[in-house]
Amino acid sequence: MTTTDAAFAGTAGAGRQRSARLPRSARRSQLLGAAQELFVAQGYHSAAMDDIAERAGVSKPVLYQHFPGKLDLYLALLDQHCDDLVAAVRVALASTTDNKLRVAATIAAYFDYVEHDSGAFRLVFESDLTNELSVRERMHRVTSECAEAIRDVIASDTGLSDEESMLLAVGLTGVAHVTARYWLSTEGSIPRDEAARIVSQLAWRGIGNFPRK
Repeated sequence: MTTTDAAFAGTAGAGRQRSARLPRSARRSQLLGAAQELFVAQGYHSAAMDDIAERAGVSKPVLYQHFPGKLDLYLALLDQHCDDLVAAVRVALASTTDNKLRVAATIAAYFDYVEHDSGAFRLVFESDLTNELSVRERMHRVTSECAEAIRDVIASDTGLSDEESMLLAVGLTGVAHVTARYWLSTEGSIPRDEAARIVSQLAWRGIGNFPRK
């Protein structure tokens, strides 16, 4: 047994001893954390409820008290991490009234999201369960809500129609998340801040050509 395994075994044992004393919200958070680690590492299909319960240091009945099935657990995680990205984009857009800086902040939000050591972005952008309608709906929602937030800024500043503004916004979100994921796949061959700067410069040279109304 490695040092890491031994530490985990100790944590799991302690978790079982404490299980009766954890408030429901804390227990739910604990279960989601354990499930996320396995879903990110193994994918939906390979992660078993037995393994999730063991990782969390609880019995399967305790796990099922909170989540009736594995899909329910997966969807709860998707909802959480989709909301996190939407919130990050909204914060970036609200962080300044300078549109060039807004573009840079929004691109940076995507880079921050994929760089996070939890690997949660893989559930949102690289799920192995896209044949499931409820998963596709959530993936569509996160793209739509991020794009809608950007659309509102574009429409307000340029006077373009909602349809035109949404088209541009979807283009910007596509550039942001695809380039951020590509950058991560190169294992940081370009420093993160430099990569985000290059992409934001590309995006600004496009969207900056639309005059303010």
